[in-house]
Amino acid sequence: MNAFDPNLPGVPNGRYFALPFSHEEAEIVLVSVPWDVTTSYRDGTRMGPEAIIDASAQIDLFNARVNEAWNIPIATLEEHEELPILNRTARILAQKIIQSWEDGIDPGENGLGEVLDQVNSACARMNRIVYLQCSEQLRAGKFVGLVGGEHSVPLGYLQALGEHYGSFGILHIDAHADLREAYEGFTYSHASIMYNAMKSVPAVTALTQVGVRDYCREEYQIIRSDPRISFFPDESLNEDMYEGLTWREQCHRIMESLPEQVYISLDIDGLSPDLCPHTGTPVPGGLSFQQVDYLLYLLASSPLKIIGFDLCEVAPGENDPWDAIVGARLLHKICCYSYLNNKK
Repeated sequence: MNAFDPNLPGVPNGRYFALPFSHEEAEIVLVSVPWDVTTSYRDGTRMGPEAIIDASAQIDLFNARVNEAWNIPIATLEEHEELPILNRTARILAQKIIQSWEDGIDPGENGLGEVLDQVNSACARMNRIVYLQCSEQLRAGKFVGLVGGEHSVPLGYLQALGEHYGSFGILHIDAHADLREAYEGFTYSHASIMYNAMKSVPAVTALTQVGVRDYCREEYQIIRSDPRISFFPDESLNEDMYEGLTWREQCHRIMESLPEQVYISLDIDGLSPDLCPHTGTPVPGGLSFQQVDYLLYLLASSPLKIIGFDLCEVAPGENDPWDAIVGARLLHKICCYSYLNNKK
Protein backbone atom coordinates (compact mmCIF):
# COMPACT_ATOMS: atom_id res chain seq x y z
CA MET A 1 0.00 0.00 0.00
CA ASN A 2 2.95 2.39 0.50
CA ALA A 3 3.32 2.85 -3.26
CA PHE A 4 -0.39 3.39 -3.95
CA ASP A 5 -1.38 7.00 -4.59
CA PRO A 6 -5.15 7.54 -5.18
CA ASN A 7 -4.45 10.94 -6.76
CA LEU A 8 -2.58 9.36 -9.66
CA PRO A 9 -4.08 7.47 -12.63
CA GLY A 10 -4.88 3.86 -11.85
CA VAL A 11 -2.43 1.28 -13.15
CA PRO A 12 -4.38 -1.74 -14.49
CA ASN A 13 -3.44 -4.89 -12.59
CA GLY A 14 -6.31 -7.27 -13.38
CA ARG A 15 -8.17 -6.31 -10.20
CA TYR A 16 -11.27 -4.23 -9.63
CA PHE A 17 -10.38 -0.53 -9.30
CA ALA A 18 -6.68 -1.42 -9.83
CA LEU A 19 -6.38 -1.70 -6.05
CA PRO A 20 -3.32 -3.38 -4.52
CA PHE A 21 -4.98 -5.18 -1.61
CA SER A 22 -4.27 -8.86 -1.10
CA HIS A 23 -6.97 -11.32 -0.12
CA GLU A 24 -5.54 -11.42 3.40
CA GLU A 25 -5.75 -7.62 3.76
CA ALA A 26 -9.23 -7.35 2.25
CA GLU A 27 -12.50 -6.82 4.05
CA ILE A 28 -14.53 -6.86 0.83
CA VAL A 29 -13.93 -9.60 -1.73
CA LEU A 30 -15.39 -9.30 -5.24
CA VAL A 31 -16.26 -12.58 -6.98
CA SER A 32 -16.56 -12.59 -10.79
CA VAL A 33 -19.06 -14.88 -12.53
CA PRO A 34 -18.66 -14.60 -16.34
CA TRP A 35 -21.93 -16.22 -17.41
CA ASP A 36 -24.58 -15.68 -20.09
CA VAL A 37 -25.85 -19.19 -20.82
CA THR A 38 -29.61 -18.51 -20.59
CA THR A 39 -29.63 -14.96 -21.92
CA SER A 40 -32.67 -14.93 -24.17
CA TYR A 41 -32.33 -11.69 -26.17
CA ARG A 42 -28.72 -10.47 -26.42
CA ASP A 43 -25.74 -12.23 -24.94
CA GLY A 44 -22.47 -10.66 -23.81
CA THR A 45 -22.87 -10.46 -20.04
CA ARG A 46 -20.15 -13.09 -19.69
CA MET A 47 -17.77 -10.25 -20.60
CA GLY A 48 -19.19 -7.97 -17.92
CA PRO A 49 -16.71 -8.67 -15.08
CA GLU A 50 -13.63 -8.25 -17.27
CA ALA A 51 -15.02 -5.08 -18.86
CA ILE A 52 -15.79 -3.60 -15.45
CA ILE A 53 -12.27 -4.42 -14.24
CA ASP A 54 -10.85 -2.64 -17.29
CA ALA A 55 -13.08 0.41 -16.85
CA SER A 56 -12.60 0.61 -13.10
CA ALA A 57 -8.91 1.45 -13.35
CA GLN A 58 -9.75 5.01 -14.40
CA ILE A 59 -12.21 5.78 -11.57
CA ASP A 60 -11.34 8.47 -9.03
CA LEU A 61 -11.70 6.56 -5.78
CA PHE A 62 -13.06 9.50 -3.79
CA ASN A 63 -16.49 9.62 -2.18
CA ALA A 64 -17.40 12.64 -0.04
CA ARG A 65 -19.85 10.50 1.94
CA VAL A 66 -17.30 7.81 2.81
CA ASN A 67 -14.08 8.72 4.57
CA GLU A 68 -10.97 7.56 2.68
CA ALA A 69 -13.02 5.55 0.19
CA TRP A 70 -9.83 4.88 -1.80
CA ASN A 71 -8.44 3.01 1.20
CA ILE A 72 -11.31 0.52 1.56
CA PRO A 73 -9.61 -2.90 1.42
CA ILE A 74 -11.26 -4.48 -1.63
CA ALA A 75 -9.72 -7.57 -3.21
CA THR A 76 -10.54 -9.46 -6.39
CA LEU A 77 -11.00 -13.22 -6.14
CA GLU A 78 -9.40 -15.06 -9.03
CA GLU A 79 -12.00 -16.18 -11.55
CA HIS A 80 -12.89 -19.85 -11.23
CA GLU A 81 -11.16 -21.61 -14.12
CA GLU A 82 -14.12 -23.88 -14.89
CA LEU A 83 -16.67 -21.13 -15.49
CA PRO A 84 -15.59 -19.77 -18.93
CA ILE A 85 -15.38 -23.28 -20.39
CA LEU A 86 -18.69 -24.33 -18.86
CA ASN A 87 -20.35 -21.14 -20.09
CA ARG A 88 -19.06 -21.55 -23.64
CA THR A 89 -20.23 -25.14 -24.08
CA ALA A 90 -23.58 -24.63 -22.33
CA ARG A 91 -24.32 -21.44 -24.28
CA ILE A 92 -24.03 -23.32 -27.59
CA LEU A 93 -26.57 -25.86 -26.34
CA ALA A 94 -28.87 -23.19 -24.88
CA GLN A 95 -29.02 -21.37 -28.21
CA LYS A 96 -30.61 -24.48 -29.75
CA ILE A 97 -33.36 -24.32 -27.12
CA ILE A 98 -33.89 -20.60 -27.58
CA GLN A 99 -34.04 -20.96 -31.36
CA SER A 100 -36.63 -23.71 -31.05
CA TRP A 101 -38.88 -21.42 -29.02
CA GLU A 102 -38.36 -18.61 -31.54
CA ASP A 103 -39.42 -21.04 -34.28
CA GLY A 104 -42.61 -21.68 -32.33
CA ILE A 105 -41.71 -25.25 -31.38
CA ASP A 106 -41.55 -26.59 -27.84
CA PRO A 107 -37.99 -27.97 -27.47
CA GLY A 108 -39.44 -31.12 -25.89
CA GLU A 109 -41.29 -31.79 -29.13
CA ASN A 110 -38.21 -30.97 -31.17
CA GLY A 111 -35.96 -33.72 -29.81
CA LEU A 112 -34.10 -31.32 -27.56
CA GLY A 113 -35.07 -32.69 -24.16
CA GLU A 114 -31.62 -34.11 -23.50
CA VAL A 115 -29.99 -30.85 -24.61
CA LEU A 116 -32.15 -28.93 -22.15
CA ASP A 117 -31.12 -31.33 -19.38
CA GLN A 118 -27.46 -30.68 -20.20
CA VAL A 119 -27.96 -26.91 -20.00
CA ASN A 120 -29.76 -27.18 -16.67
CA SER A 121 -26.99 -29.42 -15.37
CA ALA A 122 -24.34 -26.88 -16.39
CA CYS A 123 -26.26 -24.08 -14.68
CA ALA A 124 -26.59 -26.18 -11.53
CA ARG A 125 -22.82 -26.68 -11.60
CA MET A 126 -22.30 -22.90 -11.88
CA ASN A 127 -24.55 -22.39 -8.85
CA ARG A 128 -22.51 -24.94 -6.91
CA ILE A 129 -19.23 -23.23 -7.81
CA VAL A 130 -20.57 -19.85 -6.70
CA TYR A 131 -21.93 -21.36 -3.49
CA LEU A 132 -18.56 -22.90 -2.63
CA GLN A 133 -16.61 -19.75 -3.49
CA CYS A 134 -18.86 -17.49 -1.44
CA SER A 135 -19.16 -19.89 1.49
CA GLU A 136 -15.38 -19.99 1.76
CA GLN A 137 -15.13 -16.19 1.78
CA LEU A 138 -17.90 -15.81 4.36
CA ARG A 139 -16.21 -18.33 6.66
CA ALA A 140 -13.03 -16.27 6.34
CA GLY A 141 -14.93 -13.23 7.62
CA LYS A 142 -15.09 -11.41 4.28
CA PHE A 143 -17.94 -9.29 2.95
CA VAL A 144 -18.71 -10.64 -0.53
CA GLY A 145 -19.83 -8.78 -3.63
CA LEU A 146 -20.78 -10.80 -6.72
CA VAL A 147 -20.20 -9.41 -10.22
CA GLY A 148 -22.03 -11.05 -13.13
CA GLY A 149 -22.76 -12.22 -15.62
CA GLU A 150 -26.46 -12.69 -16.27
CA HIS A 151 -28.82 -12.33 -13.33
CA SER A 152 -29.11 -16.07 -12.69
CA VAL A 153 -25.69 -16.14 -11.01
CA PRO A 154 -26.45 -15.06 -7.40
CA LEU A 155 -28.50 -18.12 -6.37
CA GLY A 156 -25.57 -20.04 -4.90
CA TYR A 157 -24.45 -16.93 -3.03
CA LEU A 158 -27.94 -16.43 -1.59
CA GLN A 159 -27.88 -20.00 -0.32
CA ALA A 160 -24.50 -19.40 1.31
CA LEU A 161 -25.70 -16.16 2.91
CA GLY A 162 -28.74 -17.90 4.40
CA GLU A 163 -26.51 -20.48 6.04
CA HIS A 164 -24.16 -17.80 7.36
CA TYR A 165 -26.52 -15.01 8.46
CA GLY A 166 -29.96 -16.59 8.84
CA SER A 167 -33.03 -14.75 7.54
CA PHE A 168 -32.72 -11.69 5.31
CA GLY A 169 -34.55 -9.66 2.69
CA ILE A 170 -33.59 -8.76 -0.87
CA LEU A 171 -33.62 -5.23 -2.26
CA HIS A 172 -34.07 -6.02 -5.94
CA ILE A 173 -33.47 -3.18 -8.44
CA ASP A 174 -34.36 -4.36 -11.94
CA ALA A 175 -36.42 -3.66 -15.04
CA HIS A 176 -37.86 -7.18 -14.71
CA ALA A 177 -39.57 -9.06 -11.90
CA ASP A 178 -37.52 -12.24 -12.57
CA LEU A 179 -40.31 -14.36 -11.09
CA ARG A 180 -40.82 -16.70 -14.05
CA GLU A 181 -40.70 -20.41 -13.32
CA ALA A 182 -38.04 -22.08 -15.50
CA TYR A 183 -38.31 -19.52 -18.31
CA GLU A 184 -37.84 -21.22 -21.71
CA GLY A 185 -37.34 -24.49 -19.82
CA PHE A 186 -34.16 -23.28 -18.11
CA THR A 187 -34.50 -24.06 -14.41
CA TYR A 188 -31.89 -21.45 -13.58
CA SER A 189 -32.83 -18.80 -16.13
CA HIS A 190 -31.80 -15.18 -15.76
CA ALA A 191 -35.56 -14.48 -15.74
CA SER A 192 -36.11 -16.89 -12.82
CA ILE A 193 -33.61 -15.74 -10.18
CA MET A 194 -36.16 -14.27 -7.77
CA TYR A 195 -38.57 -17.17 -8.28
CA ASN A 196 -35.75 -19.55 -7.39
CA ALA A 197 -34.61 -17.44 -4.45
CA MET A 198 -38.10 -17.30 -2.96
CA LYS A 199 -38.66 -21.00 -3.57
CA SER A 200 -35.34 -22.59 -2.65
CA VAL A 201 -33.69 -20.24 -0.14
CA PRO A 202 -35.72 -20.46 3.10
CA ALA A 203 -33.69 -17.63 4.63
CA VAL A 204 -35.21 -15.12 2.17
CA THR A 205 -38.16 -13.71 4.09
CA ALA A 206 -38.80 -10.56 2.05
CA LEU A 207 -38.38 -9.34 -1.52
CA THR A 208 -38.62 -5.62 -2.28
CA GLN A 209 -38.67 -4.92 -6.02
CA VAL A 210 -37.84 -1.43 -7.28
CA GLY A 211 -38.03 -0.02 -10.81
CA VAL A 212 -39.69 -3.05 -12.42
CA ARG A 213 -41.45 -2.20 -15.66
CA ASP A 214 -41.53 -5.40 -17.70
CA TYR A 215 -43.34 -8.45 -16.31
CA CYS A 216 -45.92 -11.02 -17.33
CA ARG A 217 -49.36 -11.89 -15.96
CA GLU A 218 -48.07 -14.92 -14.07
CA GLU A 219 -45.43 -12.82 -12.35
CA TYR A 220 -48.00 -10.18 -11.44
CA GLN A 221 -50.17 -12.85 -9.83
CA ILE A 222 -47.19 -14.00 -7.75
CA ILE A 223 -46.46 -10.42 -6.70
CA ARG A 224 -50.06 -9.88 -5.63
CA SER A 225 -50.42 -13.19 -3.80
CA ASP A 226 -47.08 -13.55 -1.97
CA PRO A 227 -47.07 -11.43 1.22
CA ARG A 228 -43.27 -11.50 1.27
CA ILE A 229 -43.11 -9.31 -1.85
CA SER A 230 -43.25 -5.49 -1.76
CA PHE A 231 -43.62 -3.99 -5.22
CA PHE A 232 -42.45 -0.52 -6.29
CA PRO A 233 -42.76 -0.60 -10.09
CA ASP A 234 -41.42 2.14 -12.29
CA GLU A 235 -44.88 3.46 -13.16
CA SER A 236 -45.87 3.82 -9.50
CA LEU A 237 -42.62 5.55 -8.60
CA ASN A 238 -43.19 8.07 -11.37
CA GLU A 239 -46.87 8.58 -10.51
CA ASP A 240 -45.93 9.33 -6.91
CA MET A 241 -43.27 11.76 -8.10
CA TYR A 242 -45.75 13.55 -10.39
CA GLU A 243 -48.12 13.87 -7.44
CA GLY A 244 -45.49 15.50 -5.24
CA LEU A 245 -43.77 12.70 -3.34
CA THR A 246 -40.04 13.31 -3.13
CA TRP A 247 -37.48 10.63 -3.95
CA ARG A 248 -36.32 10.74 -0.33
CA GLU A 249 -39.86 9.94 0.83
CA GLN A 250 -40.13 7.11 -1.68
CA CYS A 251 -36.77 5.70 -0.55
CA HIS A 252 -37.96 5.60 3.04
CA ARG A 253 -41.10 3.76 1.95
CA ILE A 254 -38.91 1.24 0.16
CA MET A 255 -36.67 0.75 3.19
CA GLU A 256 -39.64 0.33 5.52
CA SER A 257 -40.54 -2.85 3.60
CA LEU A 258 -37.16 -4.46 4.33
CA PRO A 259 -36.17 -6.60 7.34
CA GLU A 260 -33.12 -5.98 9.50
CA GLN A 261 -30.66 -7.80 7.22
CA VAL A 262 -30.61 -6.79 3.55
CA TYR A 263 -29.03 -8.19 0.41
CA ILE A 264 -28.81 -5.88 -2.62
CA SER A 265 -29.44 -7.45 -6.03
CA LEU A 266 -28.86 -4.89 -8.75
CA ASP A 267 -29.51 -5.64 -12.40
CA ILE A 268 -28.02 -2.82 -14.46
CA ASP A 269 -31.17 -2.72 -16.62
CA GLY A 270 -33.02 -1.32 -13.59
CA LEU A 271 -31.39 1.94 -14.67
CA SER A 272 -32.42 4.00 -17.68
CA PRO A 273 -31.27 2.26 -20.90
CA ASP A 274 -29.15 5.26 -21.87
CA LEU A 275 -26.87 4.09 -19.02
CA CYS A 276 -26.77 0.45 -20.18
CA PRO A 277 -27.60 0.34 -23.91
CA HIS A 278 -25.92 -3.02 -24.49
CA THR A 279 -27.44 -4.98 -21.60
CA GLY A 280 -29.27 -8.15 -22.57
CA THR A 281 -32.88 -6.93 -22.24
CA PRO A 282 -33.04 -3.12 -22.03
CA VAL A 283 -36.42 -1.53 -21.24
CA PRO A 284 -37.50 2.14 -21.61
CA GLY A 285 -37.92 4.06 -18.38
CA GLY A 286 -35.92 3.17 -15.30
CA LEU A 287 -34.01 4.85 -12.53
CA SER A 288 -31.29 7.44 -12.90
CA PHE A 289 -27.79 6.80 -11.60
CA GLN A 290 -28.35 9.47 -8.97
CA GLN A 291 -31.59 7.87 -7.76
CA VAL A 292 -29.90 4.51 -7.22
CA ASP A 293 -26.92 6.19 -5.57
CA TYR A 294 -29.15 8.06 -3.13
CA LEU A 295 -31.28 5.02 -2.29
CA LEU A 296 -28.18 2.94 -1.52
CA TYR A 297 -26.68 5.75 0.55
CA LEU A 298 -29.86 6.09 2.64
CA LEU A 299 -29.93 2.32 3.10
CA ALA A 300 -26.29 2.33 4.22
CA SER A 301 -27.00 5.14 6.68
CA SER A 302 -30.07 3.41 8.14
CA PRO A 303 -30.20 0.93 11.05
CA LEU A 304 -30.57 -1.91 8.52
CA LYS A 305 -27.54 -4.14 7.87
CA ILE A 306 -26.26 -4.83 4.36
CA ILE A 307 -24.96 -8.41 4.25
CA GLY A 308 -24.01 -8.73 0.58
CA PHE A 309 -24.75 -7.67 -2.98
CA ASP A 310 -24.59 -8.55 -6.63
CA LEU A 311 -24.27 -6.39 -9.74
CA CYS A 312 -25.39 -8.20 -12.88
CA GLU A 313 -26.20 -7.87 -16.59
CA VAL A 314 -23.45 -5.42 -17.53
CA ALA A 315 -22.64 -6.20 -21.17
CA PRO A 316 -20.00 -4.15 -23.00
CA GLY A 317 -20.71 -3.04 -26.53
CA GLU A 318 -18.32 -3.64 -29.39
CA ASN A 319 -15.70 -0.89 -29.10
CA ASP A 320 -17.99 0.89 -26.63
CA PRO A 321 -17.07 0.73 -22.93
CA TRP A 322 -19.96 2.93 -21.74
CA ASP A 323 -21.92 0.15 -20.00
CA ALA A 324 -18.78 -0.97 -18.18
CA ILE A 325 -17.91 2.61 -17.20
CA VAL A 326 -21.35 3.01 -15.60
CA GLY A 327 -21.11 -0.46 -14.05
CA ALA A 328 -17.68 0.22 -12.57
CA ARG A 329 -18.84 3.43 -10.93
CA LEU A 330 -21.98 1.78 -9.62
CA LEU A 331 -19.91 -1.10 -8.26
CA HIS A 332 -17.64 1.29 -6.38
CA LYS A 333 -20.64 3.09 -4.90
CA ILE A 334 -22.09 -0.20 -3.62
CA CYS A 335 -18.73 -1.21 -2.16
CA CYS A 336 -18.36 2.16 -0.43
CA TYR A 337 -21.86 2.11 1.06
CA SER A 338 -21.60 -1.53 2.13
CA TYR A 339 -18.35 -0.72 3.91
CA LEU A 340 -19.85 2.39 5.52
CA ASN A 341 -22.87 0.41 6.68
CA ASN A 342 -20.82 -2.38 8.21
CA LYS A 343 -18.55 0.02 10.09
CA LYS A 344 -21.38 1.64 12.08
